[in-house]
Amino acid sequence: QVQLGESGGGLVQAGGSLRLSCAASGRTCSCYALGWFRLAPGTARDLLGATSWNGINTYYTVPVKGRFTISKDNFNNTVYLQMNSLKPEDTAVYYCAAARTYTDDYVNPRRDAYEYWGQGSQVTVSS
Repeated sequence: QVQLGESGGGLVQAGGSLRLSCAASGRTCSCYALGWFRLAPGTARDLLGATSWNGINTYYTVPVKGRFTISKDNFNNTVYLQMNSLKPEDTAVYYCAAARTYTDDYVNPRRDAYEYWGQGSQVTVSS
């Protein structure tokens, strides 16, 4: 199965930017969609967006559309979450996750499809 390793979290002031990385290793194949989630205190783990394995197709949920961008480096099997114009309410633990798919161009918008998880990365936005 695929293993996911995240990096890049930290503390940033409101209005700033951060980029998270998630490297896929192990049984990597063109059979996963890769998504980004976040978990804030008192909330459920929310899907922010996802990309197809080939990195061509992406999906974003309304709260982050226009501020966050997901991209993929296919050579290194690494997916990125570029976060701009950060707000204090973006403070959360961010996770990358993988969902099995049949084709490399499918981006899965269903939260419950993601079954492989990274360890999480804390992002704190100060006001």
